[in-house]
Amino acid sequence: MNEKPTNKATNFRWSICGLLFIATTINYLDRQVLSLTWKDYIQPEFHWNNNDYGNITALFSIFYAVSMLFAGKFVDWMDTKRGFLWAIFIWSIGAVLHAFCGIATAGYLTGNWFIGFAESKEIISNVSDVSLVISTSVTLFIFARFVLAVGESANFPASIKATAEYFPKKDRALSTSIFNAGATVGALAAPLTIPFIAKAMGWEMAFIIIGGLGFVWMGLWIFYYKKPEVHPKVNAEELLYIQQDIEDSVVNATTGVETKFTLAQCFKYRQTWAFIFGKFMTDGVWWFYLFWTPAYLSSVYGMDSTESAIPLVVLYMITLLAIIGGWLPRYFVDKKGMNPYAGRMRAMLIFAFFPLLALLAQPGGEISYWIPILIIGVAGAAHQAWSANIFSTVGDMFPKRAIATITGIGGMAGGIGSFLINKSSGVLFDYSHKTWTTVDGVPFLEKFPQFVNERLPENFFTELEKSGVVVVDGINKGYMIIFSVCAVAYLIAWAVMKTLVPKYKIIKN
Repeated sequence: MNEKPTNKATNFRWSICGLLFIATTINYLDRQVLSLTWKDYIQPEFHWNNNDYGNITALFSIFYAVSMLFAGKFVDWMDTKRGFLWAIFIWSIGAVLHAFCGIATAGYLTGNWFIGFAESKEIISNVSDVSLVISTSVTLFIFARFVLAVGESANFPASIKATAEYFPKKDRALSTSIFNAGATVGALAAPLTIPFIAKAMGWEMAFIIIGGLGFVWMGLWIFYYKKPEVHPKVNAEELLYIQQDIEDSVVNATTGVETKFTLAQCFKYRQTWAFIFGKFMTDGVWWFYLFWTPAYLSSVYGMDSTESAIPLVVLYMITLLAIIGGWLPRYFVDKKGMNPYAGRMRAMLIFAFFPLLALLAQPGGEISYWIPILIIGVAGAAHQAWSANIFSTVGDMFPKRAIATITGIGGMAGGIGSFLINKSSGVLFDYSHKTWTTVDGVPFLEKFPQFVNERLPENFFTELEKSGVVVVDGINKGYMIIFSVCAVAYLIAWAVMKTLVPKYKIIKN
């Protein structure tokens, strides 16, 4: 039972928001281990190139996308507490599985499965068929990413549902921006921890240690989470505040059971399609920055994972400015008298202009790598502010019983967008290495035609430069193309969303 009424409302809802923040932090830490270890450790061990890494990240995105379609429905069916427990259990298993891909590769190639990390490295280094090492290891990492994606896909549907259960509409953008800041904090903590764990203990232990954090969180969630109406730490005044704009449940007159939104019903509404398009256009931008910025610093500026730690920390510290994303629409609602949707769309339009700075990232990098770092940080902050608000538009217009399902559908669209940008980035960067690079002023493929259909040897350009030739790497042009796509995505998304849903309209079913 809830406590007896007092004159002052409790604030336990913010503790729940804190738990969601921690879960999202862990989510992004688990997601980042690969991007911070592949260049220095995994690529040399398994002989990957950009396209191999691009395939793995792209397939993670598509696994995540398809899973999101069902994750929201799963959370609505299991309900918030059990759904979230299953989600973080599965993704933590997936995170840890990455560590054993080397052992599994060596085991597959030799038939000897009972080996340790060091022995597996020795076996792999002595395999003459490099292509077999590449195909086997990539396949195993794809499987580990599949398990990770299935679990992680439920994080945002469950978090948005929990937010809708514990916060009134006017506070949801703020609470969402707070827990969504876990994405930034996770990305911020990753370069401060993962490269140093990998350097001291091996890349495998980075996956094991970071992956194990999810099991700790499960204990906290089991102990703390209950519905607000039955939680002993939520008093009557806080419950009244939480439920100030609660919608009436729609109950079937024959069965007496609350009606549910089916997937087919969700697609009937323009509001759903607006959310879908907004996520499709913009989620991939954040995932590109997340997965490719460490590789960008390595490829363009020659930094290893420990050298890039400070620039990445600065980048993600800037991204913490996204907390403004929760405050600004509330200002428009409370001070300007706008309805929640109008205030949110006004804020999102403002945030959509900041990513245009990405057009200057690559040209600015000619002066100093700090310019693209600062620009990507600002663009990342704008994305997270945008993200907090686009998630909240679902709670503005749909009843609580549909929120996780709609969030899952939008997440699927975002995952498809992420697949496209990650896959195309890997292909483009390898293409630009060969096609747009010059060696002593001569196009690379004219000087080395044998590589038209062959992989480049590892550190090929580095060795060329050591021999005294002048190499102008064409990958810079590849990054310029992707940065340009990222820059304009938000304004396009906003314009289409506003066209589909010009005015605030609540869905009732």
